[in-house]
Amino acid sequence: MRVLFTGGSGKAGRHAVAHLISNGHRVLNVDKTPLELDGVDNRIADITDAGQMYDVMSSYAGFDELNPGTGAPRFDAVVHFAAVPRILLMTDNECFRVNTIGTYNVIDAAVKNGVRKIVFASSETTYGVCFADGERKPDYIPVDEEHPTIPEDSYAMSKVVNEATARSFQRRSGFDIYGLRINNVIEPHEYEQNFPAYMANPEVRRRNIFAYIDARDLGHMVDRCLAVDGLGYQVFNVSNDNHSVGTPTSELIERFYSGVPVKNNMAEDETFYANGKAKEMVGFSPRHDWRHHLKD
Repeated sequence: MRVLFTGGSGKAGRHAVAHLISNGHRVLNVDKTPLELDGVDNRIADITDAGQMYDVMSSYAGFDELNPGTGAPRFDAVVHFAAVPRILLMTDNECFRVNTIGTYNVIDAAVKNGVRKIVFASSETTYGVCFADGERKPDYIPVDEEHPTIPEDSYAMSKVVNEATARSFQRRSGFDIYGLRINNVIEPHEYEQNFPAYMANPEVRRRNIFAYIDARDLGHMVDRCLAVDGLGYQVFNVSNDNHSVGTPTSELIERFYSGVPVKNNMAEDETFYANGKAKEMVGFSPRHDWRHHLKD
């Protein structure tokens, strides 16, 4: 597929782009910073500028596309990851503005250019736990896509707004628009770097609902969304199958989720961030268990 990918130079994006390229897709990365990766074409652009998004959505991906003399091909899909990635990087209102206006511009340009497959990055933060002031427990565990999304911070608010924006565009267009509620992204080098501290003090993972998504498995999820058509508007939790600490699930429930309803019998290493919908509907199959990346 010919894919326009916004935010491909970021932590999550660069691994997803690499995965798509390895699977034979052509990717044009739209970002403020180029991605130095073989096979990637880059375009410097600002998602908050509607004109720039309209331009890149109908542009050539590289010089070779000039050769046929038939104009720029249409993109087969848009993957939208570009955003202010969290709170406490810039002012709250600027974070909200960039993320909401940027997402509107990207989806609007894609739909008006006839791109019938759009995948966009939402977030674990929509559930209101990650950036809460103080401790905020889930309404139930494991947290699935039916859990309420009523966050209190500007970043997570922007992601909830983006989901509503995407749903409205899908209703008007009938195109496939899938949102990914991405959990805490872990790059391969971060296992040995960070996970020993998680074993020693599991509480540091509470705000991430003790879950994680390997960056390479996130790339796999994006590829599965490109492959599966006809689902209309959907949101998917994206996480690995196991939680991110060495403490058994039953002990984590007793220590951190006492009194919180448990929806099903959970295995002793099972994620608290349910990913069954993604498995069932698009064939998501995460492979990277953190235990395989740590020495004894």
